[in-house]
Formats: sequence, structure tokens, C-alpha cells
Amino acid sequence: MKKFLFMLVATIGFTFTSNAQDGTQTSQGSWLIEANTGFGGDGLTGHSANTGFSLVSSDGSTIWGIGAEGGYFIADDLAIKGGLGYSDYDGLNIFSYKLGAKYYVISTIPFQLDITGASIQDAPESPLWLGLQGGYAIFLSNHISVEPGLRYNMSLNEDFTDEGIFEFRIGFALHF
Repeated sequence: MKKFLFMLVATIGFTFTSNAQDGTQTSQGSWLIEANTGFGGDGLTGHSANTGFSLVSSDGSTIWGIGAEGGYFIADDLAIKGGLGYSDYDGLNIFSYKLGAKYYVISTIPFQLDITGASIQDAPESPLWLGLQGGYAIFLSNHISVEPGLRYNMSLNEDFTDEGIFEFRIGFALHF
């Protein structure tokens, strides 16, 4: 038991000391490239605009998505972001986009506000969401961070079925 507690304390201590940074990753003029995973919704009726990576199998249907986001820091800790994605909902093609801003409080606590939309094949309406996301940036090196967080997507469409969706996300970011 003592050995386990020592290893736990050592691991936590190493994690926090390896996160020390000088803020250069989020300084004005820096760039950011992100790949996210999202867990939320029920798969088939969940958030249909995706600018991250996803794979869901439900009732014999396979749904997958791929995408990425990028940003430019217009001020210290404040990035303007955009993203693109493609999803296949069991043969239905969906192209997604995202525009927003991401702010890092004390260079390690990211908050994001964005608009996410999608163009769905043969759909009478294009879904649109307002997204709010928060988390914590764990910097593994000067150029790589892992950003677990929570996200809420609120539908901006009156007749669309996705009224609001909570997601747990894990983001992987490259800072340069």
C-alpha cells in the first residue's frame, strides 16, 4: 500500500511539474492545430456537425467522422479558430464547419465559444449550434498539449431535433 501511495504521489508531482510553462505556447503570433474526440449524445441523433474524430456503431449502423481545427493567437492567450470536418452517418454525407474563439486563462485553462454548422446531404435544413467548451490544457512538451474538457452545444434551429448536447472531449493540440 505504501508503495502504491508513493507511486501515486510521484506521478501527480511529475504531472504538475511537467506542466510548468512560460506561456509561449499561447503567446500572440503563435499557431494552434487541434484534433478532438467527442463523447456525447446517443450516436445516431447526437451532434451531427463534427470537426473532430468519432466512431459510433449503433443498431447495425456505423457512423464515423474526421476533422481538425486550427487557430491563430491574435493576442496572448486568445486564438481565433476555424475547423472543417466530414462525417458519414451510415451512407449520409455531412460536411461540417466551425468558427470561434478560444481563450486560455493563465495559459492553461481553455474556454471556447463557437458556431458550428453542417451541410447534410438531401436535408431540408442545415443545422447550426452555439458551442461553449471549457477544460484544462496539460502541456506534455513546449509544442504538444492534451486538453480534456466539457462542451455544450445549443441548437440555433427551431425545428431541428438536436436541442442541446453535452459532450466530454479530449483534444490533442500542436502549438507552434
